[in-house]
Amino acid sequence: MSLIPKSHPRAKSLFIREKLVKGFENGLVAKEGLLAQGRGEAFDYLLGEKTGRLAKNAIRAAAAQLLLAERPVISVNGNIAALCPKEIVKLSKQIKAKLEVNLFYANKTRKQAIIKMLKKSGAKEVLGSNPKTSTKLDGIDSARRIVDKNGIFAADVVVVPLEDGDRTIALRNAGKIVITFDLNPLSRTSHTANITIVDNVTRGIDLLIEECKKLSKGNKDSLQKIIYNFDNKKNLAENVIQIKNNLTRRARIA
Repeated sequence: MSLIPKSHPRAKSLFIREKLVKGFENGLVAKEGLLAQGRGEAFDYLLGEKTGRLAKNAIRAAAAQLLLAERPVISVNGNIAALCPKEIVKLSKQIKAKLEVNLFYANKTRKQAIIKMLKKSGAKEVLGSNPKTSTKLDGIDSARRIVDKNGIFAADVVVVPLEDGDRTIALRNAGKIVITFDLNPLSRTSHTANITIVDNVTRGIDLLIEECKKLSKGNKDSLQKIIYNFDNKKNLAENVIQIKNNLTRRARIA
């Protein structure tokens, strides 16, 4: 990472790439996770690589929803463990949420590596590795159907950053409220989740933590009003318009 000059116009993006490469080398990230990062990076570029008004509106709604949750759970995969483990742990403590490792490309060694990283980052307990408390989520055939009875299975609100569409649908069908980070406003995950934060998780996670802290001083009615006033479908549509406008401006400059 030290080889990347801070003056480079895409330094932040390159730092993120290096974090994932290091995560892959340390057994956290699946090789497919590197490909997923490339897809997200492309959309981030189209969105202007900044956290704008639309993302902040979604973050505010997400914070309100998390503060109203009775049994919130944050689902963690390899990319999240490599990119922002300390922040994820900090968020879990802020909203009193459980952490659970859940992987599409699952294997015991990688799962243990992720748990170790989360605990190194301050987590006291991480669910997802105990076969005695595992159960299956209906409507999904991948390894992500295996969840913890005391975690995702019992949750009322689940945060699923960098998610796949199949499990988001399964979680919704199971009656869960789903909050996700997804840079692609056209994806199944984005359109299935209750609240989609169209932003790079490495930027948005700190803002979500701060918003949770700020809104924690509010009452239940004020939090419910924030959620009521947020329209996920409208927010996604406006993100698509933003991409279109960004492309139009670039075409004019060219």
